[in-house]
Amino acid sequence: MKTNTAFIEIEHASENKKGQMVCGDVFLSCKVKEEKRTIAVLSDGLGSGIKANVLATMTANMAMNFTLHDQPVERSARSIINTLPEDQVRKISYASFTIVDVAHDGAIRIIEYGNPQFFILRNGNVIIPETKAEAGIQELFSYRLSAELGDRIILFSDGVSQSGIGQAQMPFGWEDSGLKDFVKDYVLAYPDVSAAKLSRRILAEALKNDGYKAADDITCAVIYFREPRKMMIISGPPYTKEHDKLMADTITEFQGTKIVCGGTTAQILGREFQREIEVDMNQIGGDLPPTAQMEGVDLITEGILTLGRLDQYLEKGCPEDGLSKNPAAMIFHHLMENDEIRFLIGTSINPSHQDPDLPEELEIRRNVIKKIAACLEEKYLKDIKINYI
Repeated sequence: MKTNTAFIEIEHASENKKGQMVCGDVFLSCKVKEEKRTIAVLSDGLGSGIKANVLATMTANMAMNFTLHDQPVERSARSIINTLPEDQVRKISYASFTIVDVAHDGAIRIIEYGNPQFFILRNGNVIIPETKAEAGIQELFSYRLSAELGDRIILFSDGVSQSGIGQAQMPFGWEDSGLKDFVKDYVLAYPDVSAAKLSRRILAEALKNDGYKAADDITCAVIYFREPRKMMIISGPPYTKEHDKLMADTITEFQGTKIVCGGTTAQILGREFQREIEVDMNQIGGDLPPTAQMEGVDLITEGILTLGRLDQYLEKGCPEDGLSKNPAAMIFHHLMENDEIRFLIGTSINPSHQDPDLPEELEIRRNVIKKIAACLEEKYLKDIKINYI
């Protein structure tokens, strides 16, 4: 796989078992930039509710920490298994887990203990790699494989494969075969579907199988190797007026989604592009200023207030309702659909400030952008670059 072009998108979706306040499945992921690695862990705690969540959380964090410290994955798995208590009745561990360790050259190591077997969707076909059973530990398997551009690795808890169990149309549940057929058909219909959308769609189908009342904790995770989708956020006038054209040229040359945050910034670009800016009157009435449109730009919003709300959504979650009148939510959804996020931040100094080295608005914008960028990189595993102009 070409490491200079591929982006590794990782997303998951979970649903608590009906009647439970927390999910007994836990999914963790991170990118280790210095080592050019991406790590993901899915753990399923025995039973459901708080006890299952605690066990799954402990297991997932142990697996992540062992892998981050570059311990051999087999040794890490054995340490986790030896640490976990065992159910004395069923003689099984209190949590199952899958560890995925991806080098950015496409080499992958996977350790699987107790979870349903993952699979790969490649060119419309389901691929199940050869396993290597680890001697001495039942249900512990390791895999070595190499990713190809376009691959999707599907991880899931048994709440997915066993959804619908006992119903007339699926007495043994959805099963792995039903899930694989569903994923094949869905990706065939929507070949560019993101990992986020695919994981949510699988979750929705499993929940439908259960009559919209989850019979068990349900979690699906998707790891997608793809050409990166690029997005640029532009905010703030350039340092000097002489740089206005440079900003406009940079935006013109950029291939990807372009969002302008700030009325003054939009006016500068409108002048440089010699294009009209039209405010969307249908959005009047929301608690944020309305968006606007201009040829060559995908979205124009107000600046600081909208970016501040976006920062809140990234930290705490974005509401799904009222999207048509919520500029910050629009930006959020664009960010979730893109991989490489570039910020082009103007550094114009407001002459009304007594201290030109610390203009208040500039510092607020810089701080908010830094928070947004850090959250996108650490929580959402996006590739981030900030340029000042």
